[in-house]
Amino acid sequence: MKVKAALLNRIGADWEISHVELGDPVQGEVQVRLAASGLCHSDAHLASGASPVPFLPVLGGHEGAGVVTKLGQGVSGIEVGDHVVLAFIPACGTCPPCSVGRQNLCDAGAGLLTGKAIADDTYRVTRGDQPIVQMCLLGTFSPYVTVHQASVVKIGKDIPLDKAALVGCGVSTGWGSATAIGDTRPGDTVVVIGVGGVGINAVQGAVHAGARFVVAIDPVDFKRKKALEFGATHTYTSVEEAAAELPALTWGVLAHVVIITVGEIKGEHIQQALGLTAKGGQVIVTAMGDYRDMKVDLNLFELTLLQKRLQGAIFGGAGPRSQIPKLLDLYRAGHLRLDELVTKTYRLEDINQGYRDMADGKNLRGVVVYSDADY
Repeated sequence: MKVKAALLNRIGADWEISHVELGDPVQGEVQVRLAASGLCHSDAHLASGASPVPFLPVLGGHEGAGVVTKLGQGVSGIEVGDHVVLAFIPACGTCPPCSVGRQNLCDAGAGLLTGKAIADDTYRVTRGDQPIVQMCLLGTFSPYVTVHQASVVKIGKDIPLDKAALVGCGVSTGWGSATAIGDTRPGDTVVVIGVGGVGINAVQGAVHAGARFVVAIDPVDFKRKKALEFGATHTYTSVEEAAAELPALTWGVLAHVVIITVGEIKGEHIQQALGLTAKGGQVIVTAMGDYRDMKVDLNLFELTLLQKRLQGAIFGGAGPRSQIPKLLDLYRAGHLRLDELVTKTYRLEDINQGYRDMADGKNLRGVVVYSDADY
């Protein structure tokens, strides 16, 4: 079928709306009519060249939810009409990481930036004879997607799909950074550096886990105010400002968990975060940086003698098949705020404005909402 899509045709350029051909699902795949797609910073990394791609064009988007419209052969547990969330990390359930409960490290994720379908190593999206890379094998900047069942999580039909889309990336990643991989305990102090679509959910996760102090650091006044609304106890404009007050606030202990969720991480952020971290505490590196950047500021003396830990994180350290339903249950119960995360909605044709608003610090999360005119 022919569908609209937002394509990146050139590094450093805007997203361009075009028409592409979407293939029908093959063995193990499903087709989904999307209701919405979140605008995540990871797609901005594609546009800037900070994330590698094998070739252009790329169909962006990796945060979406919708209704299943077609099934390929061999699909189990999913039916036409089911409501689903697309997880940017596939979870096959049988590879070595999945078999020990580490679905967020599923071996099928090795092909996320190749554009080659899990099912057969071909391309499901094309323009003429030209293959098109689907971001994270999803490509949610289009009203229809054909994806592998490993990337699909069935959800209840009572959840608004435009809100459910957010748990496919930003919410799960931020929340899990504070809880699953950060292991925040009641009474802990948690610092979140960067309060965008991921960081604000790290704030929510830390609050839910029972942290005594939740410190949010961001230069944007709007985001600091939002952090307080979402449960932060203190906000600061910079690491330096927080470092001046954190010792007195915590009786000299500092933070048990520091989570880096800035828009683009740089090497200097590592030591800045470690400087806020307590003895035996940990820094969670959730933010993405340029894949070519190999330089990091790190005081090895401090790292060793104060037994601090530096931990990477993908999908918040939790499996999509367990994390997504759990978070939606928390939403049902009023313990997870999804509605308030959506600052503004956009048409697909306005996607570049959405990313400008993100860069200008105007949104926690912008969301593309599809209408009848898009299908």
